[in-house]
Amino acid sequence: MGLTKQSSSRGAIDQGIAIERRSPNQRVIALAGNPNVGKSTVFNGLTGMKQHTGNWPGKTVTNAQGICRSAHYEYILVDIPGTYSLMAHSPEEEVARDFLCFGAPDAVVVVCDATCLERNLNLVLQTIELCDRVVVCLNLMDEAKRKGIHVDADRLSEQLGVPVVATVAHKKESLNALLSALDDMFRSPPPTPVAVRYPVAIESAVARMQPLLKDLPNSRWIALRLLERDEALTRTLSTVYGDTLPAFETVLPAEAVKDSIVTTLTETAERIAKTVVSHSKPQYNAADRRIDRLLTGRWLGYPLMLLLLALVFWLTITGANYPSTLLANGLFWLEDRLSDLFLMLNAPDWLRGALVHGAYRVLAWVVSVMLPPMAIFFPLFTLLEDVGYLPRVAYNLDHPFRRCRACGKQALTMCMGFGCNAAGVVGCRIIDSPRERLLAILTNNFVPCNGRFPTLIALLTIFFVGSGNSLLSAVLLTAVILLGVLLTFGVTRFLSGTILKGVPSSFTLELPPYRRPQIGRVIVRSLLDRTLFVLGRAAAVAAPAGLLLWILANITVGDASLLAHTAAFLDPFAQLMGLDGAILIAFILGFPANEIVIPIVLMVYLAQGTLTEPGSLTEMRAIFLDNGWTWTTAVSTMLFSLLHWPCSTTLLTIHKETGSLKWTAVAFLLPTLIGILVCILFNALV
Repeated sequence: MGLTKQSSSRGAIDQGIAIERRSPNQRVIALAGNPNVGKSTVFNGLTGMKQHTGNWPGKTVTNAQGICRSAHYEYILVDIPGTYSLMAHSPEEEVARDFLCFGAPDAVVVVCDATCLERNLNLVLQTIELCDRVVVCLNLMDEAKRKGIHVDADRLSEQLGVPVVATVAHKKESLNALLSALDDMFRSPPPTPVAVRYPVAIESAVARMQPLLKDLPNSRWIALRLLERDEALTRTLSTVYGDTLPAFETVLPAEAVKDSIVTTLTETAERIAKTVVSHSKPQYNAADRRIDRLLTGRWLGYPLMLLLLALVFWLTITGANYPSTLLANGLFWLEDRLSDLFLMLNAPDWLRGALVHGAYRVLAWVVSVMLPPMAIFFPLFTLLEDVGYLPRVAYNLDHPFRRCRACGKQALTMCMGFGCNAAGVVGCRIIDSPRERLLAILTNNFVPCNGRFPTLIALLTIFFVGSGNSLLSAVLLTAVILLGVLLTFGVTRFLSGTILKGVPSSFTLELPPYRRPQIGRVIVRSLLDRTLFVLGRAAAVAAPAGLLLWILANITVGDASLLAHTAAFLDPFAQLMGLDGAILIAFILGFPANEIVIPIVLMVYLAQGTLTEPGSLTEMRAIFLDNGWTWTTAVSTMLFSLLHWPCSTTLLTIHKETGSLKWTAVAFLLPTLIGILVCILFNALV
């Protein structure tokens, strides 16, 4: 069977690339655009947040789909990953390209940033080569006006040959104009977009190839990609169509073809931009540049970054205390009611203990300790992202990561790890190179997540700060985290010179303009996409861990529980590390959730059968001192807390992202061995 349009559509649906329409009145609209152009704001504004997400087939790249209705049609919006080009170099760009090429969308809305139109036009020109119906959404017009940038939307429409709609995405009326433009386009013949013409040699080669691809949609665009020797596209063509592509012979070097195409697109975008963009404030970005000289400067960039990190931690520590207490009181009140229910039902004591005092109590503890700091940290992190500061962090850390033969984007995934290492591992998808992505995944655990903050903060406060000084606690916590960052650099350099050798790849690092954050969207996005996602995974493993902990604490052999016997067995090895058996068994049983390490230590010391409320810091200090703790014990415990194995949620995420048990095992063993060696060395030196 030959390559036909019918077979391509069916094959794309079978492969999960295309979207099936459930009624004749439905239209599938792809939402494309560069990163940081407000594409997600447009998507959320049109769908009213009524969306669902999933993974593209065969990829870890997520997609979002939503429904919106206009006066004439029901639109299925597909928010494809942000991309600078359809000449794919990463999983995200491949997904965007494959959906536009094979997903058969009825139209594409390309969202552009009106403040930097020329750069965005490169993607527009590639999209109108690929798709019959394209609407340009000229977004962020309010920012353009504030900066004295005027874009003639009507003239731009004439130049491109497609509809252009000026929008301010957070204003509903401008999005209504976008829906009206889509309606008008579907009720009229397809527009005739501008035709980009390449050098004669390339046009001649395309003309010879197109007859062989006449049964394919987008034959001209596919011919151009085949001239570039795009192997990923060739594989996708074979997957979708189920046939072998015709053989082509060309003397044109692939790199020369690619350079010529990129140059032509860039020159065309520059020419169009000059005719439609004017400036009333030539120095419109002077304020941004002055701020950048501070935040990315050689002398102040790193100190300001550390001060901001300390501020975020101080806000998280201070702000989480009260809601954490309230949440704990509510959840433990519910524990009492569940216990009363079991008593009323005459349930056996062991069943009530296992389910209520074991599984439920640990679950309640994890939620009450983990949720408030995450609900503060992730919005703060997302706020920095929305303002435009995180790309500056990546810029600052790009050089040290390149010195480690890694990718500068690892800076962003490392920052995400402060909130949750599992979220940081998922964030590694933004790194194009598989080698560099693996480097980032394996070393993400060296920055402590908020699950380890309670242990670090408690020990810093008890032994080095004293109660009531949250600012000094935040400063010392920042110093501990700086140690984790330095270890991240060191281990990354070691891995990139041994089992993951390679040369660092280049990447496009955009420093977007500083923007006023959209607080409501930041809170919703951080709570739904990060906080609840991570909390759900942690809760799923916390309850079984609580059940196991209760069993170990309540089954006795001789005059001691299994928990006490295990702690005694581990004590000689733990002493080499400056710890004791109770601390080491607490770390082991805290594998599902790091938040319960200190309560387990107290549980072993007090020989109690259930998870213990830590109580005041003064009481905790007395218990620790009675059991032989010194400042060196506290430092060793903090070092091991910083460096030990990832939690179960993070390891499950690593396995999902890598698809490899081998690399998951490396991610477990690498920090564990380093943590053991560092603790033994510190204990020997002091």
